[in-house]
Amino acid sequence: MTIRQDSMDGTQSGASLCRARGLLPAEPLHRRAPRRDASGRAYGDFMLLIPGLRARPRHRIEATLRELEASLAAIADLVVFAEFNLRLNLLWVTVVPGPDVGLRVAAAVQARVPEAKLVAAQLNHV
Repeated sequence: MTIRQDSMDGTQSGASLCRARGLLPAEPLHRRAPRRDASGRAYGDFMLLIPGLRARPRHRIEATLRELEASLAAIADLVVFAEFNLRLNLLWVTVVPGPDVGLRVAAAVQARVPEAKLVAAQLNHV
């Protein structure tokens, strides 16, 4: 699982991770996030919005990001990729294929970060 986040000043932390993978931080998310597993099965993905996070004091932002990391680490077998965009207050999550995996991951995040709101049209197949 890869977790990246924008830093507080708007630049992206994790840039060394991107360079290690041969990617540039400015590349669009659809190029960075994996799309299929080794056998060719499509991964699922969804977003969680955390309204107003970027306007909070720095220590509260950092505490929330730690909670996000902890929630995703606890279900690392389901999460393939995660990236938080502080400017947009959005967490993008890519998950392994399977029934209700997306809902299980979203519920795990919301258990630790209750203000996280699921942004999805349909998650019944993810």
